[in-house]
Amino acid sequence: MHTYVKLLEKVSHQGSPSSRQLSFGIGHIFKALQLAKLNGHISRELLEKELLLGGGSIKTLVKHLKTTDMIKTSNAGTILTEKGERIISQILLHIPKETVIPQSSITVGKFNYAVLAKNIANSIHSGIEQRDIAIKSGATGATTLLFKDDKFLVPKTNYNALAEESKIQKVLVKNLRPNDNDVIIIGSDNTSKQNAEIAAKNAALFTIMNHLKH
Repeated sequence: MHTYVKLLEKVSHQGSPSSRQLSFGIGHIFKALQLAKLNGHISRELLEKELLLGGGSIKTLVKHLKTTDMIKTSNAGTILTEKGERIISQILLHIPKETVIPQSSITVGKFNYAVLAKNIANSIHSGIEQRDIAIKSGATGATTLLFKDDKFLVPKTNYNALAEESKIQKVLVKNLRPNDNDVIIIGSDNTSKQNAEIAAKNAALFTIMNHLKH
């Protein structure tokens, strides 16, 4: 799994001089591969809409994905290669479910998007790392919860963060179906659902990479 996430990093840095920061990262690449898997093919128009990137950035992203043999152009459009299918399938084993959630006392933005990261609760310290990754992604922040004994706990405590948020708890249980030792990362943003989603994905991929290093 570490290798697959490193491949996403390679796509995000390929051909980019150190002085020039690309406008997309591993969360955008993860989402692009997800869209290709879900729809069977992708277009630049779809990527612009779902990733909130400009035409130039999407052109570069597609070029990098082709250069690294993750997508190809066919009569059906731009589709996943065998390598691309293998990469996204492996990542989805670790981040299998996600959902939009309403604003609440535990979120830090108008738009909120939760992703489930499997069996990595031991890699979470305070949740500050995930928050910082989300902020670097351009979002407002992130909230990290650990699932244990049917409760959503604040990291390094036994405090049930959703004790008074039964609506949010029901949404997370129904849509994510977490098990003990799973992690829920909620990306938050005040401008769009897409920004919240990319922030959550970035934070989840970062956490998984660190988990697999140890």
